[in-house]
Amino acid sequence: MSYARLAAARLRPGAPRLAALLPVVALLYAIPFAFSTCMFRGTSGFFLAWLGSFKLLLLAAGSSGPLDPSLRLSHFVCSASLPVKLRQSAAAAAKDDKEKSQQAPVRGPARILLCGAVIPAIIYAYQFKSSLNRYQLLALYTCHVYFSLDLLLAAVHTVIHDLLGMEMEPQVDHPYLASSLRDFWGRRWNLMVPSILRPSVFRPVRARLGDAAGVLAAFLVSGLMHELMFYYIMWSPPSGEVTAFFLLHGACAAAEGWWASHGGWWRPPRAAAVPLTLAFVAGTGFWLFFPAMVKGGLDEMVLQECQGMVALMEQAGRRLAGATDLVSSTI
Repeated sequence: MSYARLAAARLRPGAPRLAALLPVVALLYAIPFAFSTCMFRGTSGFFLAWLGSFKLLLLAAGSSGPLDPSLRLSHFVCSASLPVKLRQSAAAAAKDDKEKSQQAPVRGPARILLCGAVIPAIIYAYQFKSSLNRYQLLALYTCHVYFSLDLLLAAVHTVIHDLLGMEMEPQVDHPYLASSLRDFWGRRWNLMVPSILRPSVFRPVRARLGDAAGVLAAFLVSGLMHELMFYYIMWSPPSGEVTAFFLLHGACAAAEGWWASHGGWWRPPRAAAVPLTLAFVAGTGFWLFFPAMVKGGLDEMVLQECQGMVALMEQAGRRLAGATDLVSSTI
């Protein structure tokens, strides 16, 4: 990232800067293969191979993105490698913190403690998956994905917030209140992804082919990148189901936009739109998205890694106790 910052400062946007940054982008896609655990492969794949590479490609094109060679080195590295952004000003930061505190009652260390209590319970429940029906197992996967992502980002936020004066990019904003697919994907769920897909995919395609094409292109890229993330995590070749899930949602979101463009046409009341939206997301997720996890055996991988971590901690505890006993007997 230090090299990327230097190259971007010395070269003009376009082909020269792109040629200089492509080796870094290739390295970001290769880094997840260096890890032996699905957790580290998935985390590095999401932060580096997806978000990091797209940020560097935006920097190469000179488009509006989170990276700028004028940033301090520490801020540039963190902005490129992690889902963080610069704190704008003291007044803006205070206002932003106040709004976040009003919207999200569980933050920081409390979120870590909450997720740290829920995730072990989910992993323990995997041992009884033979007695769970398909939908109960898929609901368990849904909770696991949500709380794992929340725990990861809360931990990063705790480290970054005070050390570098940087803020995490928003993750979710009450997704259970989404009144449409465009509202769910664009403004409420996993907001790091739309924040990077808008300038890199949606806006360039929309400028040439229109709004519907931009929406479909963004969802297609999201589906392909999710397939890559699943490959990093589970080492299983893509099945195409995840891409089909996002293409279906992209087509429906584009249809929503076309319908909304006719202001006088009927729209369901919010009291009906919210449950209908959540039912569609959950139903199609159970149909196309989460089965890819079941087929890839993600639950078995997570269970084995957690059992290995527990065994490692027990071994370390025994060694520590043995060293303590040795020191006590020597004294």
